[in-house]
Amino acid sequence: MHRYARRFNDMKLRNKMVWSYMLVFILPIMVIGFFVVQEFRQTALEHATQQSESTVERVASRVHELLSVPVLLANQLTLDSDLADVATTNYQSVYQVVDAYRNYKKFKTFLDFNTEVKRFKIYVDNPTLIDNWEFTPLDEQTRATFWYRAAIEQTGRLGWYYFKSISRSSDSMLSLVRSVYFPENRSVGLLQIDVNTTELSAFLRQEEPEIALADEMGIVVASNRSEMIGKGLADLAWGEQIAGLGPGKYELSANGVVSKVIVENIWPENSYNDLKIVSVFPVESIMKEANRITSVGFQILIVVFLVALVLIYSICTVLTNRLLKFNKQISKVSMGNFNTELIVDGNDEIGQIKRQFNQMVGSIRELMEEVQASSELTRNMERKQNEIQLKMLASQINPHFLYNALESIRMKAHVKGEKEISQTVKMLGKLMRKNLELTGKEIHLLEEFDIIRCYLEIQKFRHEDRISFELYLDPAAEKAKIMPLLIQPLVENSVVHGLEKAIGGGTVAVRAWLEDDKLNVIVEDDGIGMTETKFEEVLRSLSDEKAERIGLHNIQQRLLMTYGEASGLKMESKLNKGTRMSFIIPAEGDGSDV
Repeated sequence: MHRYARRFNDMKLRNKMVWSYMLVFILPIMVIGFFVVQEFRQTALEHATQQSESTVERVASRVHELLSVPVLLANQLTLDSDLADVATTNYQSVYQVVDAYRNYKKFKTFLDFNTEVKRFKIYVDNPTLIDNWEFTPLDEQTRATFWYRAAIEQTGRLGWYYFKSISRSSDSMLSLVRSVYFPENRSVGLLQIDVNTTELSAFLRQEEPEIALADEMGIVVASNRSEMIGKGLADLAWGEQIAGLGPGKYELSANGVVSKVIVENIWPENSYNDLKIVSVFPVESIMKEANRITSVGFQILIVVFLVALVLIYSICTVLTNRLLKFNKQISKVSMGNFNTELIVDGNDEIGQIKRQFNQMVGSIRELMEEVQASSELTRNMERKQNEIQLKMLASQINPHFLYNALESIRMKAHVKGEKEISQTVKMLGKLMRKNLELTGKEIHLLEEFDIIRCYLEIQKFRHEDRISFELYLDPAAEKAKIMPLLIQPLVENSVVHGLEKAIGGGTVAVRAWLEDDKLNVIVEDDGIGMTETKFEEVLRSLSDEKAERIGLHNIQQRLLMTYGEASGLKMESKLNKGTRMSFIIPAEGDGSDV
């Protein structure tokens, strides 16, 4: 490794820059391009799979919707007494049979109003009937069919089969079969309802991937590829790979083509067999567009790389030629010729270096003078700054003057018997002293409560006892440390916005206690409270710097920045009931009490 580093250091600067460009630019681009292509291909495949799954879900929903109509009609016909009369009557003449058929119009009515159904047919063990493709006497050939036996065995349940040669026309279709019990003669018939799969096939043709609906025997009954209808799944290009698959997603190969296959089973209401939806889409059809975009992208990258390589080589040649000239001129200076100035041939970094080199020689001679002048200037600035500070101190009013003045007012009021005024002035002086003594550092909770008490006593005096207060401080929490003026602004908010506007005044209560190493603080009042709209505005103001209630916003920000997200301000308020504000912060303090 050291040997390669030495070889790199021995290379010309131009060659270093060219190789660095190739390593720094080309290698990452190739690696990133490889992963982007793979991710793009995988995303395209996943997207196509999701689309196919959505298609299968839509088809399943449409099939359920279409098949629900023949299911409903089958249930109605099973209970139709007119149908039972026509099917079980022993007719004495052909005329009676024809007349009964002509008078029974329910099949025709259902066909007129339900396009989902193609035709009705019922097999009855009644030799006096005449086969008119709606009422058919039961024969031994029909009895021997697997679908007849299955429907009779599954009493009252529905079966779904693909019939190819049942109807008079050449159409083949999906049919519902169900046994029908006739209590009149205790016989059992078989009802067959042919489903109109034309609508379903039309719906399937709107879908892009190859999709088919097959019965339990694997016969395709509907598809967006008409040539598939009537064929078995095993006879199609996918072969027997798909015929036995259960519900799920698969990747199969047929004739060298890899395809994604999605299979889902459908169980119509009250059915004893199912239908199968199969969706197939070749992976190559999805990857074709992705591969084309990838190819175009790599072609663009190659062109950009070649153009950039030519440009970087040209730029490196220009830079190295200038540096070679610079080196020759510096060599002259290194020989002791300090009177030689470098030729400045540009305003870029190289030109700036040349200018700075020329200035350096002259600067050495003037360095000591500049240092001395700078030191003198610094001393003068410090002296002037001290003078300004002295003037500012001299212009300040001594806080003790305010305390002494308030004390004089208090004594004057006390002498004249104004004890209430005297006590209020005392509280005001105490409040001013404590506020002026605050430094921004944490204070004991007991000190914060002293400030609150002074403030509330003054407010009580101002409002002539319309405002009362309750203070509770857990003795164990007296030494707890808290940022100054966290609780007092909340108390002031309760007084100003909650109690001053109340006609009869009210009470503000402040409680603080320790629980599970947490300091709990609640400030509540029984004032006018807030409407829901006003309450929502106040909540928004907690995080809005431009809101009207700056005090609450500041308290919220101090809590969050000092104690974390879990220590934010919580509020509750009801109109004409009052407002409660609270917060919980970690307990910190002196001694063993906290």
